[in-house]
Amino acid sequence: MTRHNLVLAAAALVTLGARVSAQSVRPVSLEEAIRLADRTSESVEIARAAVARANGQQLVARSQFRPQVNASASYGRTLASQFDGFSFGGGPDTSTFRSVCTPDIAPTATAAQRQAALDQSRTCQGGGGGGDFSSVGFGAPNQWVVGLQVSQNVFTGGRAAGQRAAANAGRRAADVELTAQRAQLILDVTQSYYNTVLASRLADIAEASLGWNEDVLRQTTKARDVGSSSEFDLLRAQVSRDNYVPVVLQRRSDRTIAMLRLKQLLEIPLDDSLQLTTDIDAAPMPSVAIADRASTPDTSADARVTVREAAQNVAAQEGLKRAARADHLPTIAITSGYQRLFFPTSTFPQFSDFRENWTIGVSAGVSLLSGGRTRGGVMMADAGLREARARHKQARELAALDSRIVLSQLTQAEATWRASQGTAEQARKAYSIDEIRYREGISTQTDLTQSRLLVEQAMVNRAVAARDLAVARMRLVLLKDLPLSAGGGAPGGVNAGASGAGGAPASSPPQPRTTA
Repeated sequence: MTRHNLVLAAAALVTLGARVSAQSVRPVSLEEAIRLADRTSESVEIARAAVARANGQQLVARSQFRPQVNASASYGRTLASQFDGFSFGGGPDTSTFRSVCTPDIAPTATAAQRQAALDQSRTCQGGGGGGDFSSVGFGAPNQWVVGLQVSQNVFTGGRAAGQRAAANAGRRAADVELTAQRAQLILDVTQSYYNTVLASRLADIAEASLGWNEDVLRQTTKARDVGSSSEFDLLRAQVSRDNYVPVVLQRRSDRTIAMLRLKQLLEIPLDDSLQLTTDIDAAPMPSVAIADRASTPDTSADARVTVREAAQNVAAQEGLKRAARADHLPTIAITSGYQRLFFPTSTFPQFSDFRENWTIGVSAGVSLLSGGRTRGGVMMADAGLREARARHKQARELAALDSRIVLSQLTQAEATWRASQGTAEQARKAYSIDEIRYREGISTQTDLTQSRLLVEQAMVNRAVAARDLAVARMRLVLLKDLPLSAGGGAPGGVNAGASGAGGAPASSPPQPRTTA
């Protein structure tokens, strides 16, 4: 990289820093970040929708044990009826029969007999010796029917009980899944938050190292001007400084990308400026993570959320199998129906003029021949139950292994954290001694540079160890509610030492360890 390019890069960084500083900075702690993510997370919202759906399925299954009441209303208009012109057959024999429509009133009839005969004749509307059945529905021009139907299952052979058991298990599984999604979200936010803090710290370390190399270059340039330093020392100082410029640019880019990923996870506008206030060194556990959780994490296999969900799946499949077997048995229900029927001569009825129809009975039904449908349903339910039991056993085995791996990772993270503290202190002490030796002319510039690289290496390892320990502790706290992770849930994040702290091979420090 030429000096002109270095100047342009530095100017671009200064301009970018001025733009960022001009914006309002929003302080965000880890706990606040978790709360923000919980309100906006799509995965949590999907889990909440699954809980609501399971509630609905539960209500549907329970309804089979309760009375079913349905109301109905209908209207019909008769355009042509088979009862039009209805008669009892043949013409009337006036010698032996007289139609009630033309009653024979004796001259000696009393007033009551005369009125009864006239009332009887008024029931005839068509004449011709026929009868009018419109008042009982036969051929009525208008028909209104309003009714209620009531039914209550008495015996279903276990079908209703099996479906209710499956629905209850589905609701419990949905609750478990919601808990798992929230725990996974907390872990994801924690990792992204600490990855951003780590990236920022690595950028600060790289910038400090660049500043130190610039100081060395200035001192070497002055020494060269007075003749106390060789041209080789000046060239080596220039190369060392130039090699750190791309490292600083890379670290700043990593910090920007980590911050963008965190904003995306929290659904914060990407142009907003955030200040992360929670440090990774001895960071306190957020209250959101420890709420409703025991002080001592439960690492048993049966307590893991995947195992609990698999157990509920077994219960659901058992209920479905019971319901499938019930297809061989009859179903018995009590039914009752009540109707009010209106047959007005005009379109709209008089509600006081109606006829009633009220029935009550018992219905029973059984499948005699289903063409293999019932047997196939039982076979599918049995296969589902066997699969659910196998998955439950598999989940228990994987959960036991996963818990051991997580505990081992925590132990390693704690040991690495303690070791990095001592290493960083020793590296700083060695660098202080080398500075004195260099000023006294006992040590060379190469020795001083190597000591500085060791300090930087120790600081990088210390920051990575702090991030790994914070994530490992959070994982252990959430372990009971976390889904099983591939490979035991190795913490992911910034590749802290992919390119080293120094950049080019000529002056790069030993590579710090990386994390998956």
